[in-house]
Amino acid sequence: MSTSISSLFLAAVSSANTAATAGPAARPQPTANAGADTVQLSEAQQVYQLYNQGQRVSQIASSLSLTEAAVNGYLNLSATG
Repeated sequence: MSTSISSLFLAAVSSANTAATAGPAARPQPTANAGADTVQLSEAQQVYQLYNQGQRVSQIASSLSLTEAAVNGYLNLSATG
């Protein structure tokens, strides 16, 4: 799973430019560099992120091609809990 920081930045810049009043000189929009601002998350980080977004252990296991035991291990959960 990759999270693109550049797309978040461009969205924030776009929103700020829309909300701001037009000044005498407009700033040029930054160009998106597809690979430069991409963060590669470890498997454990992906599990934590999906769990914090409200996904169930079974959903996380399925989407990351892991066993539920592996997901529970990353989250320090017991299989019955």
